[in-house]
Amino acid sequence: MDYSQTLDFLYNQLPVFTKQGASAIRKGLDNTLALCAALGNPEKQFKSVHIAGTNGKGSTSHMLAAIFQEAGYKTGLYTSPHLKDFRERIRVNGSMIDPLFVVDIVARLQPAIQELQPSFFEVTVAMAFSYFAEQGVDIAIVEVGLGGRLDSTNVITPSLSLITNISYDHMQLLGNTLPEIATEKAGIIKPGVPVVISETQTEVASVFYNTATSLQAPLHYADQEFLVQDSQPKGTHLQLAILHTPTDHARTIDLDLGGQYQEKNVLGVLMAVKLLQQQGWHLPEEGIYQALSHVKQLTGLHGRWEVIQQHPLTVLDVGHNEAGITEIVQQLSRQVYNQLHIVIGFVKDKDIEKVLSLLPKTAHYYFCQAQIERALEADVLTRMALHHGLLGHTFANVQLAYHAAQQAAHAEDMILVCGSFFIVGEI
Repeated sequence: MDYSQTLDFLYNQLPVFTKQGASAIRKGLDNTLALCAALGNPEKQFKSVHIAGTNGKGSTSHMLAAIFQEAGYKTGLYTSPHLKDFRERIRVNGSMIDPLFVVDIVARLQPAIQELQPSFFEVTVAMAFSYFAEQGVDIAIVEVGLGGRLDSTNVITPSLSLITNISYDHMQLLGNTLPEIATEKAGIIKPGVPVVISETQTEVASVFYNTATSLQAPLHYADQEFLVQDSQPKGTHLQLAILHTPTDHARTIDLDLGGQYQEKNVLGVLMAVKLLQQQGWHLPEEGIYQALSHVKQLTGLHGRWEVIQQHPLTVLDVGHNEAGITEIVQQLSRQVYNQLHIVIGFVKDKDIEKVLSLLPKTAHYYFCQAQIERALEADVLTRMALHHGLLGHTFANVQLAYHAAQQAAHAEDMILVCGSFFIVGEI
């Protein structure tokens, strides 16, 4: 198979969560371990940082990768889902995986694939770990796909675990309460391995304390050691004044990820960096701040309050669940515009009613659907939105919706594209 045939095999012959939803999930780590064994156990051949959480784990992963790259380390980065190109999931020093390696690994895994019938995600995890081992990375930053305890990435033993936050998402798989969801996320905590929690949440604090204590894993809350004293937009960047409370040391960070919600993620990153420095990683302070001002350039991150045009102000954000949309709405309250135009679509397995109740009623909506099986039909979304007082028009696809918004918006208006990774990916 050539590269395009290999991708076709991965997408169409294997169960893919992004297309099919929960039916594509293979619970447990046995398949991933077997695939890795067929490749010589690459998951044991590099050091790593493992990152879980409901929201912010992608941004956090890219920030940490940027810091290691800036410090001169050969850095692997595994994230999901991708926005446009499959190879976005697997990077070394910001460069996407070699297509020939993708072809080679899938060919090598064919006997195991035939025997195990693994999911798309299980195969891509094994592929990523094999690539990191073959490339000889100094460290890999590994983002959990879904949950933590049973996620395919959880075959690694990292140098550090990090959990960003806990909120409602994928309840059909992770549980209906925040403590239940936190228990799944806490599954990445390993015996004796330090764990950082980015955001203190009293409802789930006991879950992390009990898990960490039972595994003798040192537990650190980032927002109990670092404090955001001030936060101001600066063009497309976010300028943060951050205080390290034990030492009373203050520093200004110019972050190239403009969303105000990045405040919480940055604290987790800084706490992780401090602990990694204590482990012997050479991460100079000036390099840390330089990296955070160039995260997108260093790692290829897209879709986090990403400004793609100024007149009208046009922003892409992959926020898609209750907590993510709440952060987007708070960010909107800080923007200045005449009329707000929102291009929006969802996948079916979200708490869409809850999300719709959060959205501004004064915006004009362009309801659409991504070109995937899990997409909620645009006409169904339009009817649901009407019950929440959200008015707009229905479009058969993302491009038509976006084009209509561009045609309707005046120079001092704002266009926001959100609701799904797949909507933003198509833009």
